[in-house]
Amino acid sequence: MQHVELTIVDQIATLALNRPQVCNALDSALITDLAQALSDVHQERRVSAVLITGKGDHFCSGVDLKAFAKVAELEPIDAQVRWFESWRELTELCETILRFPKPVVAAVDGQAIGAGLAVALAADMIVMSDRAFLTANAAERGLIGGLTAPLLSFRFGAAIAARMLLTGSPIEAAEAYRLGMCCEVVSPDQIWVTASDWAKRCGAAPRESLQATKRMLNEGIGEALLTNLTNGAATGATLCNTESAAEGIRAFVEKRIPQWP
Repeated sequence: MQHVELTIVDQIATLALNRPQVCNALDSALITDLAQALSDVHQERRVSAVLITGKGDHFCSGVDLKAFAKVAELEPIDAQVRWFESWRELTELCETILRFPKPVVAAVDGQAIGAGLAVALAADMIVMSDRAFLTANAAERGLIGGLTAPLLSFRFGAAIAARMLLTGSPIEAAEAYRLGMCCEVVSPDQIWVTASDWAKRCGAAPRESLQATKRMLNEGIGEALLTNLTNGAATGATLCNTESAAEGIRAFVEKRIPQWP
């Protein structure tokens, strides 16, 4: 795997997103590698829990908008197929994490933005460094948080989801802890140790009870979540084919303020 670094220490599998040069932005190759890493540790008896983190200074900056920009240059009828494929990959990744039979902890240092935030929200719990931020700013790019919206609502309620999605304003670690969005806030040099400790606490329970508890939470109580993720992805893919989305993506790549049509 080129874009995910997998290590196993003390029954904890750490999956580190490894595209630090682009703040671990999610492209098709990284999504594929992360899904493969999860598959590799799924039946690994040495692994009782999984920790997802990012190499470098950030957890994940969201989808790779430079890759999106190439799709936006295609004819709409050709682009639409690619948009749906991209959103399908992201949706399947989040569903894989949600359905994963072992506890999953996201260790968020730096930024977790958009689809990167969705990956963290798909985990069972989040640990943040004191310099970390959670951001859902798709609307500012003429896009929609098709996966982030249902995950935020499921985890923390519609009020927090509306605040983040409509304003695009980041929530810093201290505020996230106050709102119950993360388990603990620590210094960056302690985040892996602390997240591993939370993972070990989860992994200490019998496998059968952990698996049943996760199914109850994410597939029973969260039954509507999986449907909402699919619907959100379809809406997100459709919106990508609008003039506003194309301008938002171009503006990001060209490092300028969008000029909305």
